[in-house]
Amino acid sequence: MHGSLDQAKMLAYGIQQGASLYPNIDILLLPSFVHLPIVRETLSYSPILYGAQNLYLGAQGAFTGEVSGAMLKDLGCQFVLVGHSERRAIFHEDLALIAAKFNAVVEAGLIPILCVGETREQRESGETEEVIREQLESVISSSGIEVFRHAVIAYEPVWAIGTGLTATPEQAQAVHAFIRHLVIKNNVDIGKTIRILYGGSMKAENAASLLAMPDIDGGLVGGASLEVNHFLAICAATK
Repeated sequence: MHGSLDQAKMLAYGIQQGASLYPNIDILLLPSFVHLPIVRETLSYSPILYGAQNLYLGAQGAFTGEVSGAMLKDLGCQFVLVGHSERRAIFHEDLALIAAKFNAVVEAGLIPILCVGETREQRESGETEEVIREQLESVISSSGIEVFRHAVIAYEPVWAIGTGLTATPEQAQAVHAFIRHLVIKNNVDIGKTIRILYGGSMKAENAASLLAMPDIDGGLVGGASLEVNHFLAICAATK
């Protein structure tokens, strides 16, 4: 929840201009609802992908203040975040609601980016794998494994976001490998090909070492996405 229309437009424009240097990677922007139209307009004729940070269930209805998948698709969105750590922690979205939102994204013909991750307390208690298994399997149980052929997973170590703590590349890789193993248990082909993004304060200084890990396929970038040069430096690190 950042910025004005002018800031959103300039940010999208700056990334669009710089993205031409990185034709071999997929770049996706996920602006706030109110900035979706201006970002879409700015990205016209650009290969940059575009999506939203959230949605509500169903195509329409008396749900004042909410936005449906059908509305997002009408705006040209291709992707939607589901289960972001802030939605879970601040807005108390539980496993059942997140599974229902994931299914709503699929039913709208959009691609879900399912976020999973543990808090500091859960990590220190040795519960990381148990928490992530529950978060992922609740969605697989609800929607089935086949829909993950056209889905993305993002690992967010909540304890490493805005806390000053940092997950090492090896720590991040261990969890990414665990997530891939969980998917492989349900479907080998999907598990081998699904993209798993790292969302724990990726920035220019640590992007190259994180992206060098075998099971880290990209980044879900937070604060560093608010500055064109910082974001493009992460794009450069993919080389």
